[in-house]
Amino acid sequence: MNFIGIIPARYASTRFPAKPLALLGGKPVIERVYEQVYGVFDDVYVATDDERIEAAVKSFGGKVVMTSAAHRSGTDRCAEAYRKVGGEFDVVVNIQGDEPFIQPSQLKTLKACFDDPATQIATLVKPFNATNGLDALENPNSPKVVVGRNGNALYFSRSIIPFLRGKDRQEWLSSHTYYKHIGLYAYRSQVLKEITALPQSPLELAESLEQLRWLENGYVIKVGISDVETIGIDTPQDLARAEKFLQEHFQQL
Repeated sequence: MNFIGIIPARYASTRFPAKPLALLGGKPVIERVYEQVYGVFDDVYVATDDERIEAAVKSFGGKVVMTSAAHRSGTDRCAEAYRKVGGEFDVVVNIQGDEPFIQPSQLKTLKACFDDPATQIATLVKPFNATNGLDALENPNSPKVVVGRNGNALYFSRSIIPFLRGKDRQEWLSSHTYYKHIGLYAYRSQVLKEITALPQSPLELAESLEQLRWLENGYVIKVGISDVETIGIDTPQDLARAEKFLQEHFQQL
């Protein structure tokens, strides 16, 4: 099987404008993401709607494709980028442009989900642990995932799921394995074409989570489990945390 990695990156983020160009350890965030992904897949592109991001990617030698500014989601942007890039790939991998610490081992775990020929879509999760604290579990910017015994996602939510009835909230992390969603997806190329033709669904609109559209329409999302800690960057405060994380754990980068 051959895989193409596409990194959607837009300039006009509501919570953190110009986020892909923010400096992390002296390099733009988008460059950090590209470096982590390069070499794992058969090809890698950044997909953007902004000429400033396009110029930044070209300046560090990356591949970039310009896409519409009207997309509803990163998946829609990936679909357009894939059409423009051309070529025939079995699987398209969507790596969010705000995940500068995504590791090759995680991407390989995602690829391995397609060893099962029935896999349509795949994503990654990481178990929360007690050291994360209840604040991390309650953070609505960090979606939670419930996974079935067959390794498929049952539901994603910004709320804490499941609710542990009869347990003090402070005991939840020590009483149950909660899964944090890691923001990347992989889709068989035909499935990507299909899901981006679907209208937004009620659950997607309620939670602002595009993957709920796919579940509502009967698609199956295979879940790979990773123990690698990452820090997604949604806000300027997250960037400060990421800078500290970089200094403490990835000084060589």
